[in-house]
Amino acid sequence: MALIQSQGYVRGSQRHHLSLLEHFDAWLARRHLPLGRIAEEVIASFLDPMVRAKWVHVSAPATMRRLLTMLRADGVVDAPVVERTATDQVVAKYERFLVVERALSPATAESWLGFIRRLLTEQFGSGSIELATLTATDVIAFVQRHSRRYGSSYTRKLVVATRSFLRYLHYKGLHSRDLAMAVPKVARWKLAVLPKHLPADQVQRVLKACNRRTALGRRNYAILLLLARLGLRAGEVIRLQLDDIDWEHDCLLVRGKAARMAQLPLPGDVARAIAQYLQRDRPRCDCRALFIRDCAPLRGLNRAGAIATIVRRAVRIAGLKLARAGAHLLRHSLATEMLRRGASLDEIGEILRHRSADTTAIYAKVDLTALRSLAVAWPGGAK
Repeated sequence: MALIQSQGYVRGSQRHHLSLLEHFDAWLARRHLPLGRIAEEVIASFLDPMVRAKWVHVSAPATMRRLLTMLRADGVVDAPVVERTATDQVVAKYERFLVVERALSPATAESWLGFIRRLLTEQFGSGSIELATLTATDVIAFVQRHSRRYGSSYTRKLVVATRSFLRYLHYKGLHSRDLAMAVPKVARWKLAVLPKHLPADQVQRVLKACNRRTALGRRNYAILLLLARLGLRAGEVIRLQLDDIDWEHDCLLVRGKAARMAQLPLPGDVARAIAQYLQRDRPRCDCRALFIRDCAPLRGLNRAGAIATIVRRAVRIAGLKLARAGAHLLRHSLATEMLRRGASLDEIGEILRHRSADTTAIYAKVDLTALRSLAVAWPGGAK
């Protein structure tokens, strides 16, 4: 009971939890099953007749999973013995390499592992894995197979992950050749695309779209301000902790890509929005994340897509018609507005924490006034 109360469940949900657990306790007693015998298959047997009868509550499976997790954490139930396949073992070692040795974020590593698991499964099936037998032909066929089914964005991620894995194999001595050179390239012309951005007045419309009379609206307003005023990435907003704000010196510690950290000044309007959220709306819980989910269980936002959803919803409420809107929309808008006001590309790159000047160079294309002075008259005197 104390656990579900601490996770922010309302009284109705608490009563449902207790009712379901009482029913489960009686079910165990009729079958003479002790608590220590509880496992996933036991819970499935308990829920199955209710599912078939269509009267089980939609949250019942999650409630039972939560119970099992708690019992395992308390040592009442033994942790399951997971039979790891050969593919699982290779993927686990590669994941440790990415996170520990290359300092990639767990989210990035996880996004790459799916591609590698697919490569190994398609090449070796469920049997033993002979990494040394991989050939350039195998790699090319794998990329071609999947590039036909998906778009260029998916394929770019696929080839990046595959190259990384093949370099890892060569680096660790698991393959005699560096097959990364065999991975086909995906056409992507440098600086060929304009960054999606909004003019300053439309950014204000997006910020005003938050209903600041509600707790959720005030939370989302603080998040949008961090994106619009400081140009934070979605993942950086998610990783913010309560201890990252230095109220005395008006600055914010930001955890960026590859475990890099930066300290940014905290503008007054951003500080006020965060302070209002903390004082009035942030639920009391053990989680140290700055921004908390608006529903139980109470924990931090756990994926960048949650931030993108907040941006898309605000853009829609503001009445703006955009083909695509995500968390980077406000980051790009900050950069283009700084450029319009006379900031240099070096200054923009410093604010956005770019490692390479080439990354910032894309914003030069949105300064149409400056670009007009470089235009050359059309040959033949066309008007």
